[in-house]
Amino acid sequence: MAIKKIMVVGAGLMGSGISQVAAQAGYNVIMNDVKSELVGKGLKVIAKNLDGQIKKEKITADDKNAILSRIVQSISLDDAKQADFVIEAAFENFEVKKSIFEKLDALCPPEVIFASNTSSIPITSLATTVKRSDKFIGMHFFSPVPVMKLVEVIPGLKTSPETIKVTEELAVSLKKDTVRVKDVPGFLVNRINAAFRAEVFNCLLEGVATLEDIDKAVKLGLNHPMGPFELNDAVGIDIGLNVFKTLYEGYKDPKFRPPLLMEKIVQAGDLGKKTGKGWYDYTSGEKKPRKDLNL
Repeated sequence: MAIKKIMVVGAGLMGSGISQVAAQAGYNVIMNDVKSELVGKGLKVIAKNLDGQIKKEKITADDKNAILSRIVQSISLDDAKQADFVIEAAFENFEVKKSIFEKLDALCPPEVIFASNTSSIPITSLATTVKRSDKFIGMHFFSPVPVMKLVEVIPGLKTSPETIKVTEELAVSLKKDTVRVKDVPGFLVNRINAAFRAEVFNCLLEGVATLEDIDKAVKLGLNHPMGPFELNDAVGIDIGLNVFKTLYEGYKDPKFRPPLLMEKIVQAGDLGKKTGKGWYDYTSGEKKPRKDLNL
């Protein structure tokens, strides 16, 4: 199956990143979201990322223009009729994804593969929303997509060997490395990471160290590029909370119980960089410690 045009549903942090790497790999991309402002915002993020690559002399200005020319903005799922492969990168909520896939299933030719970038929702459950379970698969990228090399490829119960093969080949063409993972809640990396983050929250609650020092210790002691709270802010605290909820519902293991601190900060509307405040304050344009949190 020749893939020439990819539709990415969702133009947020993950969707724009996937659109960028696909366009850089030479694919024509349809970047879709529910509002033109959201698609436009995603395109600006891509342009900014490409400008950064120009400064590092990884690409030229002509390369940037060529990459952007391969991305078409879309606010209608009807545009999926033109796609050879669809990657869903919408909000981490089963009902939201279900609605999208039901619509896509009625629009796309039967040979088109559907891949979900879900970070924790079981692929087999999502595959029940369409009539092409054999052509449904998990394709979990990591943030920031243009930088992170890994893609988890997660076959559902009825995913065909051909779908797995095509998806893995596509990921490799995007200059990504793949691991094949069983369809379990949280898959592999997020399952490991959630257990790690749960202990991080325990240390914060017990006053073992400050939030800032925990981040510093993890970066310098474990050689992580970002601390757990910094990373949570970058990805979105609400998304991290949903991962905990999915894991807890799936395993009923107390270690995956959603941390109360995360629930409180989400209830307060502070979701990380995207809202200006999360574990840190970004309202000045720089990351600063928060002095208004009663932890």
